[in-house]
Amino acid sequence: MLRRHLFWYFLLFVAGCTATQGDNRNSPLKEKEKLLFAVSDVQGLEQLQRDYGPFRTALQEILQTKIEFFPVDNFVQATTELQLGKVDLVLVGPSEYVIVRTRTNAVPIVALRRPNYRTAIAVRGDSNIKSLADLRGKTIELGRIGVTGSYIGPIKMLMDAGLNPKSDVKIVSSKEYQLKGLKNGEVDAWGRTLHRYEQAIQEADVSESDYFLLAKSPTLPNDVFIASSKLEPMLVDEIRDRMLKNQGRLLQAILSVSASFDLKFKDATLVSANDSDYDMIRDVYKAMGEGDFIK
Repeated sequence: MLRRHLFWYFLLFVAGCTATQGDNRNSPLKEKEKLLFAVSDVQGLEQLQRDYGPFRTALQEILQTKIEFFPVDNFVQATTELQLGKVDLVLVGPSEYVIVRTRTNAVPIVALRRPNYRTAIAVRGDSNIKSLADLRGKTIELGRIGVTGSYIGPIKMLMDAGLNPKSDVKIVSSKEYQLKGLKNGEVDAWGRTLHRYEQAIQEADVSESDYFLLAKSPTLPNDVFIASSKLEPMLVDEIRDRMLKNQGRLLQAILSVSASFDLKFKDATLVSANDSDYDMIRDVYKAMGEGDFIK
């Protein structure tokens, strides 16, 4: 009986290997000796290898094509390299995607959907502010300019509440994530991603009633893997199909890196990416008078 089971497993193994080889034989990927992969917010080869080494290995095995890291300093350099055809695949943030797409016509392949990727706007528990509309004439602290969850997201919430972000509120930007400005009364409201709000509450050792969650946004646009417009459409489709079919393995590779990645990408899934998913970001740029930035 044991011998029969072993023989059955051996046949399954051989069939799996044969199927894989057959898939690759008819795939446009067989024409690519390698694909060059960059991450727009990771600087240097050492950090790329540390943060995305397991992902690169998994992607290489799934695509059956060599994947090489291509370090970039920022999304501006990633844009230039895409324009020159020096990089094939890039992982970018939502706001970065809108700018990169405008300048390179890069193709969105697969998005990292995070169900808890939302913006949170908080006020002090003793505040008279009870709705977003009450922020008219007030000061709100947001994150770094251009960041989707901590800057673009809060502004879109203000717009949806009928406020003009350029004239109805005063916006200050900070690289910090703590609640210090709100605590000291320097600002009337504070906007970051939901998980940053939860972290700030925990680190300050206070309750949510001390810093009341005024509102949270719908799910924000996703980080997205994009392909150079110089890659053939059939090749891009093949990459998309394989990534989606093997998303469990790819996500496991991403989550294996660190606790911060586990927090950031908790319950994430891979989904097909569409350019229209990022129109919300374009709306904010236009409302802030930065429409030329994305033309």
